[in-house]
Amino acid sequence: MSNRKPKIQNGKVKRFSIHFMIFHWGYALAYFTLYLTGLAMYTEFFDWLYVLFGGPAIARLIHRGAAIAFVLFPIYMLIFDRKSMFHWLKNAFKWGKHDIKYLMNFPLDMFGFKTKNPPQDFISGGEKMNSLMQIFTFFMFVASGVVMWVPQYFPGWAIDWSYPMHNIALGLSFMVVIGHIYLSSKNPSSKASLEGMTTGYVSEDYAKHHHGIWYDEVKAEDEALAKEEEEKRNKGA
Repeated sequence: MSNRKPKIQNGKVKRFSIHFMIFHWGYALAYFTLYLTGLAMYTEFFDWLYVLFGGPAIARLIHRGAAIAFVLFPIYMLIFDRKSMFHWLKNAFKWGKHDIKYLMNFPLDMFGFKTKNPPQDFISGGEKMNSLMQIFTFFMFVASGVVMWVPQYFPGWAIDWSYPMHNIALGLSFMVVIGHIYLSSKNPSSKASLEGMTTGYVSEDYAKHHHGIWYDEVKAEDEALAKEEEEKRNKGA
């Protein structure tokens, strides 16, 4: 008997593993901790944030601790659930006409206009753009952050470039984060989407309408599994 269970059961579809959910929320927490502590160090206008963190020295320690967590969460996924990690990465880099159509509709969706998007993959065209931007800025943050943390080990030109690189990464990442939060809260399907990232499951109706290509793939896998199990039972009879 196969150890794999059907992903579609009782009107629900298995979308995320427990490890992927830990990665998502842990990464988000690390990001916003870095953002808030970083603002205080970036400009005097946000000095009042130091009060929240117990002063400049503690804020810097928290910032560095959050930076370590920021790097460790992707590593956590590679250790404990690389299958889900690679599945997400594969989808993020796989583009088709349906993704381009989704992005063309995105400005209208942003302002509440109803549009008809073509069936989407495991992650939609908008989620793919968000994922690619997060991946890109992650490496910008890490590369510039390491130089800023231990500048004594790097040449002057690397130190000079690390600060603007860090700022550009912040601007790009925060832009897509705000868009992600805005659509997640404003979209009528936001409750179903949030359920997926808190329970690991989404409704079958949500999967059909918002990730049709992925839903068809999962359904085909479940049907193949059921056929395989039936054949094994018949052979054992």
